[in-house]
Amino acid sequence: MSGNYDSLRLENQLCFPLYACSKEIVRRYKPFLDEIDLTYTQYITMMVFWEHSEMNVKELGERLFLDSGTLTPVLKKLEAKEYISRTRSKDDERNLIVRITEKGEALKEQACSIPERMASCFSLEKEEAVALKNILDKLMKQLGQGE
Repeated sequence: MSGNYDSLRLENQLCFPLYACSKEIVRRYKPFLDEIDLTYTQYITMMVFWEHSEMNVKELGERLFLDSGTLTPVLKKLEAKEYISRTRSKDDERNLIVRITEKGEALKEQACSIPERMASCFSLEKEEAVALKNILDKLMKQLGQGE
């Protein structure tokens, strides 16, 4: 393959290393998250609630880049584990408010070591990790503006 088709070569794609790294990173999270009985999607959802104790589902979905079809089952499972509660807004029944529970807040202590344990899986210098995160944040912001 050459000439006009170089753009179709896997090695020339930005999306492929992002996809492969993302998949591998989530796989590396699994043993740490198994210890606290969370999936990766449940973990990032709880991270939002450890930072903001209450949020409506729409805002949560925007923050996590997840649609309601993906987010709803995650929230139901977290509610079944008693880490969050979901209630309808008194002002607008269509608005679902999600709040962290005491049990969910207590889980934060168990999760505290996970970022450091994950960092030990990589040999990036701190400056490299910061630069990579900044580039990815910029890309996510640009992709979000296109919708």
